[in-house]
Amino acid sequence: MEQYEPDRLSPAQVAAMRRSLTSGRAALGRRSLLRAGTGGALAIGGLGALSACGIPAAKNTSGVSSEDHSAEEKEINFSNWTEYMDVDDSGKHHPSLEQFTKRTGIAVKYTEDINDNVEFFGKIKPQLAAGQDTGRDLICVTDWLAARLIRFGWVQKLDASNLPHAYLNLSQQFRGPDWDPGRAYSYPWTGISTVIAYNKKALDGEEVKSVSDMLDNPRLKGRIGFLSEMRDSMGMTLLDMGKDPAKFTDDDFDAAIARLQKAVDKGQIRRFTGNDYTSDLSKGDLAACIAWAGDVVQLKADTPDIDFVIPDSGYLTSTDNLLIPNRARHKTNAERLIDYYYEPKPAAELAAYINYVCPVDGVKAELAKIDPDAANNPLIIPDAAMAAKSHAFRSLTQKEETAYEEKFAKLTGA
Repeated sequence: MEQYEPDRLSPAQVAAMRRSLTSGRAALGRRSLLRAGTGGALAIGGLGALSACGIPAAKNTSGVSSEDHSAEEKEINFSNWTEYMDVDDSGKHHPSLEQFTKRTGIAVKYTEDINDNVEFFGKIKPQLAAGQDTGRDLICVTDWLAARLIRFGWVQKLDASNLPHAYLNLSQQFRGPDWDPGRAYSYPWTGISTVIAYNKKALDGEEVKSVSDMLDNPRLKGRIGFLSEMRDSMGMTLLDMGKDPAKFTDDDFDAAIARLQKAVDKGQIRRFTGNDYTSDLSKGDLAACIAWAGDVVQLKADTPDIDFVIPDSGYLTSTDNLLIPNRARHKTNAERLIDYYYEPKPAAELAAYINYVCPVDGVKAELAKIDPDAANNPLIIPDAAMAAKSHAFRSLTQKEETAYEEKFAKLTGA
């Protein structure tokens, strides 16, 4: 395991994180178009937590558990994002969690205290670095932060014997991330897909089926949008150029930057946006753009002219993931809860509410009983053909992250 060293962020990385917090995927809606994010003071504090040097290097605590008290303490402390769990009409109850408690006798203290990955890392870093209990048995973080926690040895290896449904029902497209081969430490809560969205009326008869169509059709000049999140825009461009985002080289990245720079220079790209592209797309100021599927599901429901396309070259999918921190008191109970959400019925109840990519195979029939439209939506339940086109952006070293964000910032004018 890599020993923790306080992170030193370049100006480009700091700027990229600020964009993410205010208008990027960290601000993306769970059910609304605005995911709970952080204000300026909190964002700055979170970024400072990443770059601060006042916390000592971690002790050798890789995969360490305190004594597991699951048998005598029937409880779990679960930290998650806002609006990332099913609720009843009163807004006071989480039906699927309550069904878990009724079945197992395990009470779940469910806390919506993750507003963004950066700020949450700042919360838990001091205890983890010191080999202490965070007070949480289960957390849900995005793949890049999950990778970091695993590298530092700050989360526990899962006991497969407690995860029979998870092992059996995990969708193939999520089984082998390079940062957690075989899912030894994590299981995905949801997938977050990046696709091409378009406004049929604004296209005025033009066809957009690929990133090349967006970049090369002169009739769409000034009406194309790309995302200000480096991995999404660069990943989709790399795919269009025949490169695998999971295996690309520095030269591949530079070629993709040059491809986008050419489009910027000739005015093809209107702007690089956070999730504020939703307004431009709905109004028709953007004819087509790189978009997050969670937005597209909601936009399609409100605006019939909005639709999406999966390029033949493929699309990107990232994940939010469940992990058990070191020193958690109730590891077995937490594993039982992970496994519960890989049963089709609870998974369907969750998917029907949050409308993100469900990582559980066999859920479609159960979801159809709740919401037939959701069950037939490939942005929520990918069919085999769509799942086969899913790609992940590979893990980056600190050196790569710094270099790539600087080049992307120069491209976008950030």
